[in-house]
Amino acid sequence: MLKAIAAIAVVFAVGLAGVLVFALTKPDTFRVERSLAVKAPAEAIYPIVADFRRWTAWSPYENRDPAMKRTFGGTAEGKGATYAWDGNNNVGAGHMEILEASGPSKLRIKLDFERPFEGHNTAEFTFVPQGDATLITWAMYGPAPFLSKVMQVFINMDSMIGKDFEAGLASLKKLTEKQ
Repeated sequence: MLKAIAAIAVVFAVGLAGVLVFALTKPDTFRVERSLAVKAPAEAIYPIVADFRRWTAWSPYENRDPAMKRTFGGTAEGKGATYAWDGNNNVGAGHMEILEASGPSKLRIKLDFERPFEGHNTAEFTFVPQGDATLITWAMYGPAPFLSKVMQVFINMDSMIGKDFEAGLASLKKLTEKQ
């Protein structure tokens, strides 16, 4: 019996060591990005993204916790606008601040997660006119600390976050194309 337990412990230790070594091979940074063409001018889309108060109309994260607490600060929109949230396990807690607002072409946002995992990233929205449409690109990038690398062994971050970005962009499309 003791030999079986010892063998199981050795197999577990070797497996754990393998996961940790494999995690070390993951990149030190990550980037998730999705784009969608919307038949609306950038001037109609940009204000909806540059004002955190308007995110409830399109962000895929806003409806995951109806009781989520939201705090807005700084300027009403654009550079200096801030938004903090505190919600259930589906949304966690964190805060954002618009660092760059080059309307109607680009927004750069400092994005800090407090829970369920700490993270310090950048979110970026770009709006590129294409005839009668605008190509919106939503990107998030930042460092990949060791815990993040371990998670990447089991979870495809691009797919997980990317589907949320796709849903948000589709909501922006629906919201702005009917105006």
